[in-house]
Amino acid sequence: MMNPMDELRPPTRLMLTPGPSCLSPRVYRALSAPMVGHVDPWFIEFMGGVQDLLRRVFQTKNHITFPISASGSGGIETAVVNVLEPGDEAIVCVNGTFSGRMAEIAERTGAKIIRVPAPLGRTVDPDDVRRAGQGRKIKFVGCTHGETSTGVVTKLDPLRKVADELGALLVVDSVASLGGVPLDVDGQRVDVCFSGTQKAISAPPGMSPITVNARVEDLLRNRKTKVQSWYFDLTTVMHYWGKERTYHHTPPIPLIYALHEALRIVLEETLEGSWERHRQNQTALIAGLEAMGIRMFVENPEDRLPTVTCVYIPDGIDGAKVRSRLLNEFNIEIAGGLGEIKATTWRVGLMGYSSQRGNVLLFLDALERILLDQGMKLSVGAGIAAAAGSFAHAEAVPVGTGK
Repeated sequence: MMNPMDELRPPTRLMLTPGPSCLSPRVYRALSAPMVGHVDPWFIEFMGGVQDLLRRVFQTKNHITFPISASGSGGIETAVVNVLEPGDEAIVCVNGTFSGRMAEIAERTGAKIIRVPAPLGRTVDPDDVRRAGQGRKIKFVGCTHGETSTGVVTKLDPLRKVADELGALLVVDSVASLGGVPLDVDGQRVDVCFSGTQKAISAPPGMSPITVNARVEDLLRNRKTKVQSWYFDLTTVMHYWGKERTYHHTPPIPLIYALHEALRIVLEETLEGSWERHRQNQTALIAGLEAMGIRMFVENPEDRLPTVTCVYIPDGIDGAKVRSRLLNEFNIEIAGGLGEIKATTWRVGLMGYSSQRGNVLLFLDALERILLDQGMKLSVGAGIAAAAGSFAHAEAVPVGTGK
């Protein structure tokens, strides 16, 4: 048993989970910067720079753009409770655990929530959303851009079209996609978009960047009731991140330092470079896994989320023991499934600083050894050879240099 008085010495892991991801040495250095107060003039000016970088990554000019002091689930709650009031109607596209969480949070506001489902591993059909909203006054259409429970990515443009037809806002959960998957908040006319810092941005967990457009600002000003949550009420917290810098709460200052550095790394690489790196590495990972006889959970390649790959555990393989050996012998962490597919799937994250060619090859080699030990019949070296072949046809995109 660990002695609580022992010095902190966590193990060094290769995080190939759906979050958190590994951190660049530059982000670790930012975390160790001197502490200042949250109303210190230096920090108040620094906050503006963080907001500017967030706008560039979201690709927006929205005035209300800042990191919420909470995890991605806090982002879901902020997005939902600020828009909905009792008696409103809204649609949530549900195709996994986290889109289901958006619906559950929305249902607690007193609004009528229409869940439009899709089978796990698939995207919600925009025509189903259209039919569900016909003849109703829909406040928003909500979706999860990257559903980490299944590894599905949702196309936003068709949902924007349906939302326009219904006169509704479009609310997007980009927790697992921002920085790793093409997303243009202004260009795709997303009204509310929130994310998480610990995934493709590769900052520590604990903050949820959010951006809302002028249409939502007007809605907030004209609410008939108070926002259900005091802490997540944008009508007050936005003043701390606005010109007034009016005290609201004490934010996690070192996490904001780290977020600033992580955003700098993303933008130095360029968004296009980051998207391409994530795409290349997942393509190679899938090539390697399929060469080893492992099936993808998401059948349609166009629906696969580049940052999280969900796969079926091969027949006869003890999935929990594989994950345990990866962790304890190779210091590699991957995740099991969630919900209905908990016992039948693994989820492999290639996010942010974790999404590197060497990590793909290291994981495939370790996985092969463990599967062979469990008696799985596979061609030795086939996984690495297939991944290497995939990489050979793509120009390398380096992650942050660590300088």
